Amino acid sequence: MNPHWRSFLESTEGVFDNDSTELLNFGDAAGELLAATQQTVVVPLTHLGLIEATGEEAKAFLHSQFTSDINHLADGQAQHAGWCTAKGRMQASFVVWRQGERYLLALAADLQEATQKRLQMFVLRAKVKLAAQTDSTVMLGLSGPQAEEALVDAGLPCPAEAMATATADGATVIRLDTTRFMIVAPESAMAVLWQKLTVKARPAGLPAWRWLDIQAAFPLVTLATKEEFVPQMADFEKIGGVSFHKGCYPGQEIVARTQYLGKVKRHLHRVTSAQALKAGDILHSPDNPDQSCGTVMTVAPSPAGGYEALAVIQSNFAGNVRLGSLEGPSVQAAAVNP
Repeated sequence: MNPHWRSFLESTEGVFDNDSTELLNFGDAAGELLAATQQTVVVPLTHLGLIEATGEEAKAFLHSQFTSDINHLADGQAQHAGWCTAKGRMQASFVVWRQGERYLLALAADLQEATQKRLQMFVLRAKVKLAAQTDSTVMLGLSGPQAEEALVDAGLPCPAEAMATATADGATVIRLDTTRFMIVAPESAMAVLWQKLTVKARPAGLPAWRWLDIQAAFPLVTLATKEEFVPQMADFEKIGGVSFHKGCYPGQEIVARTQYLGKVKRHLHRVTSAQALKAGDILHSPDNPDQSCGTVMTVAPSPAGGYEALAVIQSNFAGNVRLGSLEGPSVQAAAVNP
């Protein structure tokens, strides 16, 4: 992450996890988490990276690689997209938006460098340029009942519909859902925006945003879950992340066959646990002792105590799930889309 941005956040009492980019809190982890349930919070999204794709063939290139329909992504719109291996397993997931002829790809920061490098291998002679924007651009998450007012007071635009974008003075706002927004702006402008936004929004660490992601059933692929799931296992098609009417892309045959044969047995679930969880943790069920029944995707402390998570679980065993082994602690799971 940008060192100037980190220094600024530390000057405002931001606490990082040792030398990582994991922003833990602003001095009151429990209070920030509770605030995310009812109040308006603003969170530096230091867990995300950003790639820019430009060039006259950028649209065609991304369309040929991603699971969603980039050809019909209009200026001022955003959409979810996945990038799969030849075996149909997601090696990255994105929020993609278009600004003129530029395409911006937000993804897990721990996948950004490797993903960009691998994407570059497929550019070949196409007129496409991929450039990392993580150090020059900063992303914030804004959520809560006064989120729209906070945007207006900060001089930022407010998109009217989910997955719409609006840009003004170099800053872009993406409306993720009813009360959640992502703000993307140059690092040089973010300190001033932060000061304006925090008049109405309480600063909070990444655990608060991850908890909001879990409530919204937002399945972010990270290094811990890379190549673990076909898109439908994470219910990715249900948020518009997969088009079944477009041409070929890596893994397309397997993704399509999985859809039309109806063979998806694993789906996205919300999980609660008294024990600590982490992304990539394996889940088991005594009802299916021969193999694991699921994998944890996203984890956050729960405002009610314990932990909450999104996990991909084999649906017919979701009623009896254990963490780590058949003898591990019990966790409770409920399907996101029953």
